Amino acid sequence: MIPYATPAEAEAALGRAMTWAEAAWYQYSAAMPDSWLHCHTTFILFVIYTITPLPLVVLEQFAPSVVLPYKLQPRVRLPLAASLRCYMEAACFFPLAVGFQLVSYPAAVKILRTRMGLPLPSVRETIAQLVVYSLMEDYLSYWIHRLLHTQWGYEKIHRVHHEFTAPTGFAMSYSHWAENLFLSIPALAGPVIVPCHITTQWLWFSIRLIEGINTHSGYHFPFSPSKLIPFYGGAEYHDYHHYAGGRSQSNFAPLFTYCDYIYRTDKVSWWFLIYTMLIYNNKMRIYIYIYYKMRRYILIC
Repeated sequence: MIPYATPAEAEAALGRAMTWAEAAWYQYSAAMPDSWLHCHTTFILFVIYTITPLPLVVLEQFAPSVVLPYKLQPRVRLPLAASLRCYMEAACFFPLAVGFQLVSYPAAVKILRTRMGLPLPSVRETIAQLVVYSLMEDYLSYWIHRLLHTQWGYEKIHRVHHEFTAPTGFAMSYSHWAENLFLSIPALAGPVIVPCHITTQWLWFSIRLIEGINTHSGYHFPFSPSKLIPFYGGAEYHDYHHYAGGRSQSNFAPLFTYCDYIYRTDKVSWWFLIYTMLIYNNKMRIYIYIYYKMRRYILIC
């Protein structure tokens, strides 16, 4: 809740006129309790999780010729019922998350120190925070993921997520409740250490969810703008990890490839790329193979 009764009071406190974004934020949040703004996070993520995977799921079911040339494991086609089951089981956690957010709000305010009023953060500040959050989340998730691939971690927890050897976007959040809890720690670590505005928090969690859905989509599109991001892994990098399943000891990082490269856990993906290239005789596999060869050469140099 913004502690100013009128826009004029808000501008007087800022010492300047509000930007159009700040004016819109004032109109939306001025009379809204901070606890409800805090709970917006779950609603936003639920909408994104529901909508983002749908286009590829629908196209694979009803217009496969459009997307199958870009599918990393084209011989594996999930039935629609499997995608729906995956979605329903993962979506059950979202209502529980709302209740947890309401109960934990007092503690969350102290831990996260999230700003909810004015001014809004600048574009430069937002980008800098997102970069820091991405690097922190990637590094911490890498080690948690490796722990989940120990014998005990896989058999007791992580095997649920690996039920899909050819993943779908909905499989991003399909996992054991303990895994959801453990992997939420790296995503929260950045905002805890580097506090931000609630809008930046929404943006960070949204980007991370969309990226996770893309990584689990099972499709590689050469025209994707994510290819412009240095050391970005993407679906083609993570797909092998699901293909190998419990025996996989590589490709652990969720976002970038630098951790796998530094700790020498990025080797096996080459065999997967060569295997799919030979088995499916698909030009897309040749493109992926050349792409990774070139990027690894640049990284080594």
